[in-house]
Amino acid sequence: MTTPPPPPTVPWPLTGVPTTDPVLRPALSVKVENSPDARPQTGLGQADVVWEQVVEGGISRFVAVYQSQVPAEIGPVRSTRPMDPAITAPVGGLFATSGGQAQYVDAEAEAGLQVFTFDAGDAGFYRVDTRDAPHNVHLAPQALYDAADEAHRGAPAAQFGYSGTPTATVQGTPTAAVDLELSRVATPTWTWSAPDGAWLRAEGTEPSVGADGVALRATNVVTLRVRVVATDATDPAGNPVPETLLDAEGGEALIATGGSTVVATWSKAGTGDPVVLTGPDGAPVTLAPGTTWVELVPGTGSVTTR
Repeated sequence: MTTPPPPPTVPWPLTGVPTTDPVLRPALSVKVENSPDARPQTGLGQADVVWEQVVEGGISRFVAVYQSQVPAEIGPVRSTRPMDPAITAPVGGLFATSGGQAQYVDAEAEAGLQVFTFDAGDAGFYRVDTRDAPHNVHLAPQALYDAADEAHRGAPAAQFGYSGTPTATVQGTPTAAVDLELSRVATPTWTWSAPDGAWLRAEGTEPSVGADGVALRATNVVTLRVRVVATDATDPAGNPVPETLLDAEGGEALIATGGSTVVATWSKAGTGDPVVLTGPDGAPVTLAPGTTWVELVPGTGSVTTR
């Protein structure tokens, strides 16, 4: 009897992790809160890619992108910001937010996303009774997948390159931790854990965990130095809404993989184009297959390795 050949493997587009059973579902990008009242978050640890950005008052907020895994619940979900289309348009698919100023919600749709909001009464959103508003909007993501229209059901394109010999481990410097200051109140640290084979996140000195008690971690941490400007819009408290500039921008990057870091450069052509990472040798940066967190650090912030 002839033994059938093993099934072919293909990489998940947003992690590069090989699978023999790919699911051709779209990316789902969710705006997730990160104020102290929002922690620990639900479902954040299952995201393929997480982007961290500065919003009003210096607090940070996440855009968590899901595709290879879909948790049963995600939250707290908060409102969108002006830089979100530049993050979500390259992966396309679905975007979930509690709401936001009309110009920012509309910009997501104009960037090609199918947009779902709590404020519009879309299915899948609900409030939990374990937190006070506005920190209690959660999402059952399957409802959004069920509501996806034909134009938004395709799988996303890969956003980064992956290899078994990632750039940081080949060309980089051994690094125990990466300390970031996005603002006075947003100071995450990523510490390499060899037993976990991952970078473990902390908010300042407090280890970050999800609502399930599992430490938040990343295979790769990509830090981009960015420009942040004040828009003409304000939040309900009168604070100017900041915008992180990504389109037609670029600058210094730090890539952390496998216990090493390497300085690189980044660039992004337009809203629908992915971030391009270039190594010190001029070649494209490759990451290790796995999850990636992208840290958008303003020029007024700092990036320190130790």
